[in-house]
Amino acid sequence: MTSAPDDIDAATRTELEAAAFRRLVQHLRDHPEVQNIDLMNLAGFCRNCLSRWYREAAEARGTDLPDPVAREIVYGMPYPEWKATHQPEATPEQLAAQAKAPRPS
Repeated sequence: MTSAPDDIDAATRTELEAAAFRRLVQHLRDHPEVQNIDLMNLAGFCRNCLSRWYREAAEARGTDLPDPVAREIVYGMPYPEWKATHQPEATPEQLAAQAKAPRPS
């Protein structure tokens, strides 16, 4: 049986969305060569955006979640460590593209 989006109950929808989010986060952890600036330039969001959205969702539910903790959830390690290990300096081309890229809401 094929379900239409409206046929999925709220609890199942939440479980599916959570599973998709976890898979996205794991995919980004598995591919540190994909730079945040390139994600931002192409898709209008990056790992930092995901961690901010995670923090904002926690706060909306009354849970205090500092940015460093939210970032560690997304990055799989403290952000300064990830940055030192995986993030080279942005190229002039990346910076130029960033100036034209959409911004997340």
